[in-house]
Amino acid sequence: MSGHTVTIPDDRAFASFKAECLCEEGWRMSCNKGGITVWTQGLEEGHSVHQIKCRMVCKDVSAETMYDVLHDIEYRRKWDANVIETFDIGKLTVNADVGYYSWKCPKPLQNRDVITLRSWLPMGKDYIIMNYSVKHVKYPSKKDMVRAVSIQTGYMIQSQGPKACTLTYMANIDPRGSLPKWVVNKSSHYLAPRAMKKINKAGLKYSEWKQKHNPGYKPWLYPEQTTLPSIPLSELSIQRAESLENIDESSLAETQERDDSD
Repeated sequence: MSGHTVTIPDDRAFASFKAECLCEEGWRMSCNKGGITVWTQGLEEGHSVHQIKCRMVCKDVSAETMYDVLHDIEYRRKWDANVIETFDIGKLTVNADVGYYSWKCPKPLQNRDVITLRSWLPMGKDYIIMNYSVKHVKYPSKKDMVRAVSIQTGYMIQSQGPKACTLTYMANIDPRGSLPKWVVNKSSHYLAPRAMKKINKAGLKYSEWKQKHNPGYKPWLYPEQTTLPSIPLSELSIQRAESLENIDESSLAETQERDDSD
């Protein structure tokens, strides 16, 4: 999000995000296999901002279920193999909150984390969840993490009938570091498609899991259920990339990692 003050996205912001998810002009297709298409913008060695977009048709997962999967933070801790730590900090409105997320990067890169303002909106039979980076005085950068910047990242879920949906993930991220070429290539050709497959598999298993884990609790649908403290916008500020440390990892060589089983 541009500007100097933290704002909660309005209907125009959601419409703009949806339009960019659907647009292919200016995007370069880098991968199209297994029912998953990946496009990139500016994914070049040494380029500071990385833009990637992935699209996949999820069979046997309704749009409503996928929306729940992407919201449910307890379930994410179960299926997201990249997550190190994730938690909600507080609510802003009935459809906006602030949260923390840290994730594992390919070795030997340093792991990353973000503080984001997340907002969501059902649009007819479609759903959008999107976020951008903010600063909160109680959650400064950590010594063992690189604080990345989400310029705008999110998901669009389009219903394809009662038992299928199309999921688009779009990320506009500054990882705060000069990344080596192998990371750039691995992100678009391997990491992003694998992440989409994991989300699809999580969708297939969600209903069974949710029946055993507080099945009626869905504060993203029923905001009166939330127990998060309210946060005034005045406690937040825009996370400027230039205010964070920029590290040079461009010369790091890839190390072999054990692949997590799907």
